[in-house]
Amino acid sequence: MYKHLFVPVDGSELSRRSMEGSIELAQQLGARITGFVVEPDVPLTAATSHTEPLLDRIKDNEAQNEVHAAALLGQFEQRAVAAGVAFTAHHVTAYRVSQSIVEEAEKSGCDMIVMVTEGRSRVGKFIFGSHTKDVIIESSLPVLVLRK
Repeated sequence: MYKHLFVPVDGSELSRRSMEGSIELAQQLGARITGFVVEPDVPLTAATSHTEPLLDRIKDNEAQNEVHAAALLGQFEQRAVAAGVAFTAHHVTAYRVSQSIVEEAEKSGCDMIVMVTEGRSRVGKFIFGSHTKDVIIESSLPVLVLRK
């Protein structure tokens, strides 16, 4: 049924839960995992009239994103491989996190997205938003939501 899970992670405690839960699920289903990190782009507010400092900032941001994503996806891969689960890694830098998750899951040929949520209150959701909620709304793929 589900043979290719798409699992976005960000290095938080929640993403560790997402790694563990998705690996267990993949073992049960005989599925493989694509681990995914979407890193923030340099905010538009960083734009100045001087293009050189902005370009340096963008390059620095991309280098930091690359290091963070490689480390995080490397940890995920080690856990998956140790559990006998096939794993591929992918990351992007983007402004819209939820849109990137949906687009990359579809491009990767995944048949389910696995995410974790904190289960925030209505006020918390209003103040902080919810990438999980946005992915559920935007995705045509099924989304499995694990609770914290």
